[in-house]
Amino acid sequence: MEHALDEKGRLVVPARFRERLGAGFVLTIARPDPCLALYPSGVWAEFCTRLEAAARKDDAFRRMVRSIFAHTEDVGCDAQGRILIPPALRAYAAIDRDVVSVGALTRVEIWAKERFAEHAEPKGGSVDLFGELGLS
Repeated sequence: MEHALDEKGRLVVPARFRERLGAGFVLTIARPDPCLALYPSGVWAEFCTRLEAAARKDDAFRRMVRSIFAHTEDVGCDAQGRILIPPALRAYAAIDRDVVSVGALTRVEIWAKERFAEHAEPKGGSVDLFGELGLS
């Protein structure tokens, strides 16, 4: 679904996504992809629990966690269904004005329109991947 940020960096979250996200949700980076993600609070809590339980706690792990949480905001929609995307998050995702939002299993991804075009289709044949996953 294509949208545009307003002059203040606000994005209207489509009603169908607002229903799934609930009243309060989380906006963060979507590593390793160069986009942002909106997570329902319950899904984000599960993600945090998995991070806390991870066996690996080395320097690389700590840096990754620091990076994620330095780029994470608790958000909710205003009366017009908008969220403010902070400048640091817009910079991470190279979002200037035009965006594409996509429901992706447990989250909603927010892409710069140009980047989404580069990352939308699987490389090397989605038919093979569907078969490998038992989905065809």
